[in-house]
This record gives sequence, C-alpha cells and structure tokens, in this order.
Amino acid sequence: MKYLIRTALAAMALLLLVVQAEEVDMKNIDVNLGFAKFPEIHTCLGMDTSPKIEIQVKNVTSLAMILEDPDAPSGVFTHWLIWNIPPLSVIPQAILHNATVTKPFSAIQGTNSFGEIGYSGPCPPQGKAHRYFLRAFGLDSMLNIKPGASRQELVAAMQGHVLAQGEAMATFKR
Repeated sequence: MKYLIRTALAAMALLLLVVQAEEVDMKNIDVNLGFAKFPEIHTCLGMDTSPKIEIQVKNVTSLAMILEDPDAPSGVFTHWLIWNIPPLSVIPQAILHNATVTKPFSAIQGTNSFGEIGYSGPCPPQGKAHRYFLRAFGLDSMLNIKPGASRQELVAAMQGHVLAQGEAMATFKR
C-alpha cells in the first residue's frame, strides 16, 4: 500500500513539473504600438481608427487580439476584439468596422463594450489617464466562432489553443 501511495505521489509531482514546464515554455509575442500615449486620431476625439500594430511571433496559425481598459468606471471595458488574423508582422491602421475583414488581410471582429463591431478607441470620462492593454494571442488554429461574438465567446474559443501571448500598453486622458 505504501508503495502505491509513493508511486501515486511521484506521478503527481512529475505531472506538476510537466504542467509548470509547459507554462514556462509558452512563447512571448512582441507587441509594439509605437506610442505610450494614444494619439488623438485613434480615440473618440479624433478619427477613432485602429492603430498600426507591430507583432513578432513565430510558428502560430493565427492571431487574436483584445484591447481593454481596466480603469473604466464600470469595470474592464473592451474596445476591440479581432481574431483569425494571419500571423503578420504588421497590422496596418484603420481596419474597417466590418464583422468579416477582407482587406488588407482576412480576419473576424467581435462586438465591443460599446455594442459595436470592430475597433472603438479610448474615450474615458474626464479625469485621470486610463490604461489600455492590447493583448495578442498566437493560436494553433483558426477559431470557429461567429462574427460579432462577445469577449466571453472569444476567450472560451481560445481555450486550449494559445501557443504564445504578449501585450502592449498605452494611456489616454481627456
């Protein structure tokens, strides 16, 4: 009986090490917005266009991105959901607000916290600067979720498919 318990404990310890090793081996994605403070053109005070994003990642099938404001008065506020992006090194600015993007690359966009499809830039209330985190995920497949999906649906669809991740942060104040 003691032998079985020791064997089981050893197997559990080995399993824990394998899980920890897999988490440590997760590749990072280098994400660069090119600014620390959102230029007005990418906010509700300007043209409200998505920014150019530089991404460095290898050996993934697709990318997904989530832009969020954790400082919003109502809690985390989602500004952009986009997925099934081919593994490009540059996402150009001004992606159209279509649920299905066809130019300059193919992708699918979700519904943000404004209730709109696509990118809606920073638009915090007057006062202190808010932080905006652009999180990028390298995936092992294209995701099979409908255009216009919510943040919760996107996160659920990514479960078990994330090979790499990274983020960039910029601020904006009105």
